[in-house]
Amino acid sequence: MRFATCDLCDANEDKLANGQVRVLPPIYQAFGALEKFSGRASTLKLFEDNGMVRTVLETPGDGRVLVIDGGGSLRCALLGGNLGVLAQKNGWVGVIVHGCIRDVAEINACQIGVRALAAMPVRSIKRGGGEHDGRISLSGVAVTPGDWIYADQDGILISADALHSN
Repeated sequence: MRFATCDLCDANEDKLANGQVRVLPPIYQAFGALEKFSGRASTLKLFEDNGMVRTVLETPGDGRVLVIDGGGSLRCALLGGNLGVLAQKNGWVGVIVHGCIRDVAEINACQIGVRALAAMPVRSIKRGGGEHDGRISLSGVAVTPGDWIYADQDGILISADALHSN
């Protein structure tokens, strides 16, 4: 799929103005081998517990993007190298984490796109708590399961409707 978030913003200024297209603030760092990725969102809301991240990434991704509201915690990582490999193997195109990741070299070798606030070597607990496929908020920006996610070097867009043409 060919797109540029800048071009999508230019072509959809009316949707940006009325909130149909939303932009995450420029606080997310890029990881993973894919610099550019897009797909429908599947969401998770959890805090310092990545047990449910594994559970979801074990399912077929079908080209979707897992969007994780980790509460912005910088105290532990919610995604590591093993989960990056699992995401790639099961057809997830990307993961966005409002929190941290670890095993950066391993994640960078995976053919997925990852955006996160930072890297942190401390792992999370694994109790499996959280909410799957509910409406979440990342940095004050709403994400609903099924929304289209577009990420490239310039930023991350969220839209209920597809903004690209194949």
